[in-house]
Amino acid sequence: MSTLREALGDLSDDVFFDLLESDESYLLVLDVPGVSAETLQVTVDGGQIEIDASREKSMDDEYRYVEENRSLFLDITLPMPTDATDTGAAATVERGVLELTLPKRAAADETTIDVVAGEDV
Repeated sequence: MSTLREALGDLSDDVFFDLLESDESYLLVLDVPGVSAETLQVTVDGGQIEIDASREKSMDDEYRYVEENRSLFLDITLPMPTDATDTGAAATVERGVLELTLPKRAAADETTIDVVAGEDV
């Protein structure tokens, strides 16, 4: 998880997030103001989480921009935690907040291998 934490720390100061962990999964909570499910795409590919979000600005024809600082797009790529899987992953967006749940892989059961003596040569 440290690579994900480091990558999140490298994001712009304008991107607000929380990263939580339980025994079963990770939860990434990311502020995406003005974004809806229709304008948000989350994919996992090759061990990377890709988040593409956009929002539309509606403006009355009576006004014109003097200064524009609110970004229309968020395009970030983050590394998956090594113990996470995309199987069963889920994403929801409500009121401009994305919640991405990444389940952890099941711990492999320990296997004991019997060792037998080889033949003397």
